[in-house]
Amino acid sequence: MAGAALDPAAADRDAAARINLSWLLRLRWGAALGQLAVILVASRLPGVDLPVATLLALVALGAASNLACAAWAARAPRVGPAAIALLMAFDVLLLTGLFHWSGGASNPFTSLYLVNIALAAVVLPTAWTWALVGLAIACFSGLFLDPHAMHAMHGGGSDDAGRLQLHLRGMWVAFAVAAGFIVWFVQRVARALSAREQELDRARTAVARSERLASLATLAAGAAHELSTPLATIAIAAKELERELDRGQASESAVGDVALIRGQVERCRDILVQMAAEAGESTGEDFASVSTADLVRASLRGIPEPDGARLDVEEGPAATVVVPVRAVAQALRAVVKNALQASPAATPVELRARPAGGRWELEVRDAGTGMAPDVLARAFDPFFTTKATGQGMGLGLFLARDVLVRVGGDLELRSREGAGTVATIRLPLAGGSTGAHP
Repeated sequence: MAGAALDPAAADRDAAARINLSWLLRLRWGAALGQLAVILVASRLPGVDLPVATLLALVALGAASNLACAAWAARAPRVGPAAIALLMAFDVLLLTGLFHWSGGASNPFTSLYLVNIALAAVVLPTAWTWALVGLAIACFSGLFLDPHAMHAMHGGGSDDAGRLQLHLRGMWVAFAVAAGFIVWFVQRVARALSAREQELDRARTAVARSERLASLATLAAGAAHELSTPLATIAIAAKELERELDRGQASESAVGDVALIRGQVERCRDILVQMAAEAGESTGEDFASVSTADLVRASLRGIPEPDGARLDVEEGPAATVVVPVRAVAQALRAVVKNALQASPAATPVELRARPAGGRWELEVRDAGTGMAPDVLARAFDPFFTTKATGQGMGLGLFLARDVLVRVGGDLELRSREGAGTVATIRLPLAGGSTGAHP
């Protein structure tokens, strides 16, 4: 069914065929101009008698077929190798007609048959390529059936040496044209296909990253659900134990320890509730317009400053971004928390925000020990961490970059051992403007 969606493999084949066809059409325009130039030049050479009107009509036919093929490709729901093969077969027949009326088998440009064969080997399946080879051999053989055609190119004079020189020069031109066309076409097609392959790789990477994020969200929701029951049991048992200790002669330290257990259990429950909410809300959160100043304040809300480290915030001029505010604030918060944890006591973590070329940048600079090249290369890998056991799962940077990339932004790390780390967060500004938020 013409309107049905193509499966991924068929869509890839269609896209590759369209790339091949587009470059083939460009090559045919160049060939038509070259044929026109050769006809006009050769018709003015002494001793050469060519049916110029017939040859120009064949060139015009090739140009008309190019226009028709381009119009068809623009409307066709899919393009297959058969269409390209038929077009190249038509070119072989057209070349045969041009050769027949301009010297037959003695035309030095008969080597141009090899151009079509070489291009077929690049863009067509094996069966179509061999079919085109057979057609070219048959057409070339047919040129020998009319020996009188040879006189059209070389005339009827007696200057054999002059005719030989003309033929040899024509062979040189034909070789140069064939080599140039083949290299030009093959390189352009290879580059176009390589660019499409890179685009597909980026799309596959994005899909895989989203799938990993969805798996992590499911894991978080499941963990929150499974852990809620034992935590509730611990909370009830701790409360009963606290009552028993209050009625007895327990020491104040024992009572304090029980109260601490209850407090930590409540804290765990709050964290699990937040995990469950984030797993269901962050990935489906709507985009909203927010000032960069409000976004920074939301991301810094509730961040502890361990070991005396502090935040030095330089917000710069206000701007506006359109993002899922909760998810992006969480991503920024993860980066800042990493910087605070990496910085030694009593050293500042610097935050500098500024518009930069249609994007908003937040630079987070810490004064830690920095990262070795192998650690920096794996910094965004899920579950990779250099922190001590219990201080992190190695998901903060992975999730932060995934969120930022999904909203059109980016997260970049620059670090070297002994010189700290700089994390640069980039988000697209609303409308590309850098004006202050109203």
